[in-house]
Amino acid sequence: MEVLAHRVFWSLAFLLAILAVRRQWAWLRAVAGQPRVLGAFLASAILLSINWITYIWSVNNGHVVDASLGYFMTPLVSVALGYTVLKERLRRLQWIALGLAVLGVVWLTMQAGRLPWIALVLASSFGVYGLLRKVAVLGPLEGLTLETLILAPPAALAVFWLASHGQAAFPTGDTATDWWLVGVGPTTAAPLLLFAAGARRLSLVTLGVLQYLSPTLQFMLGVWVFHEPFAPARLVGFGLIWAALILYTVDGWRTSRRAGLAVAATPQIN
Repeated sequence: MEVLAHRVFWSLAFLLAILAVRRQWAWLRAVAGQPRVLGAFLASAILLSINWITYIWSVNNGHVVDASLGYFMTPLVSVALGYTVLKERLRRLQWIALGLAVLGVVWLTMQAGRLPWIALVLASSFGVYGLLRKVAVLGPLEGLTLETLILAPPAALAVFWLASHGQAAFPTGDTATDWWLVGVGPTTAAPLLLFAAGARRLSLVTLGVLQYLSPTLQFMLGVWVFHEPFAPARLVGFGLIWAALILYTVDGWRTSRRAGLAVAATPQIN
């Protein structure tokens, strides 16, 4: 909880510094009198905090590989949400990809004797969070700032409770720990902002492929750096999900290529 609280505090400080440099404050007055907007961002802030605390807990308790599985599954959760909530039509390869992902989750559940709850919580919370942000009225910088503003009061209460019970690690810990806790702010906010900026500049296919880099690095860290146990039988479940991601990427590439060819073939009128 303390890591989560500092993640909120220092992310907010980082974002407010950017807003101050850009003198970008008008949006605060605009949303202050809009309960529906505030309610939507309250929901997205709660989902973001659930995602953060689950990830923090999993990394600190030897479940880096399980966390990587969650982020491998996130793009497929987004596809499912697009179909069920936004009524987007799925192509044949996308249906096959979703089916393979479901089979992978079922296999991993059978092997472990329980649902892979860490992966499911991470994938579902970030998938729904992405859906809410897709329809949000605020931009990436303003939206993330509002979310951290909403999370700041409960984070302050958590830090106060820990400090009053002598359990706080900041600033009573060593210097390295203090700096690590301060550093979680920009290392949290900067990638989210860069992702949002990149999403406006890159094709969805390129963006989809790049999203797999992070869980791939997490997986490699979990297996080869932190030496987490990884039974060969689990590779079948991961393999099904990886196959689903490959199909999803191939389908996106084919669709993007066809769209590009159609545009190129359209006669230009001068």
